[in-house]
Amino acid sequence: MIDFIYLASQSPRRSQLLDQLGVAYQILVADQDESAAAEALEIALQNEAPMAYVKRVTALKLEAAVQRLQMRGLPLAPVLCADTTVAMGRVIYGKPSTAADAARMLRELSGQTHRVLTSVAIGYGAGHKKRVQTVCESQVTFAKLTPADVANYVATGEPLGKAGSYAVQGRAAAFIEKISGSYSGIMGLPLFETAQLLKQIRFKH
Repeated sequence: MIDFIYLASQSPRRSQLLDQLGVAYQILVADQDESAAAEALEIALQNEAPMAYVKRVTALKLEAAVQRLQMRGLPLAPVLCADTTVAMGRVIYGKPSTAADAARMLRELSGQTHRVLTSVAIGYGAGHKKRVQTVCESQVTFAKLTPADVANYVATGEPLGKAGSYAVQGRAAAFIEKISGSYSGIMGLPLFETAQLLKQIRFKH
């Protein structure tokens, strides 16, 4: 009987959230040769809607992770991937490329309500050909940020590597007036939806 899954993510937050669910897992991440290709997966297509984007990127990440598992000859177990994106209207706010880019995003999100979309996908079964996937959508309202708020937060380095340039569980919590939806989904792995997918594939934990 399979009693663990592979988590194809370097995110410590996703690891913490799986720990919270009591799911045994092993990390399955890209090596240096694969890292550039992994980052390229996150480039949005022209005029791509945020929901279509997050579903597509998660499916591509899962495909890459399954190939990685097979190439390394690792034991068979379900593979879980997730991707989180921040969107306002049809505008996608990915990970900032620089501190200046992070500041721009935060200025645009200031005083607004945006969506956080997290897609979770699991590949399982013989050759991991079976797939289940879901998307969790939440809304986050930011207070009006002053130039000093933005500058001080960017200076912490926390926005780098985060979709939308902020971490809900970090210092950005001071800017958030209201959340509607899944807090864990905004962190990067919606616990309820993930548990439902694991039930769907009959994974016992």
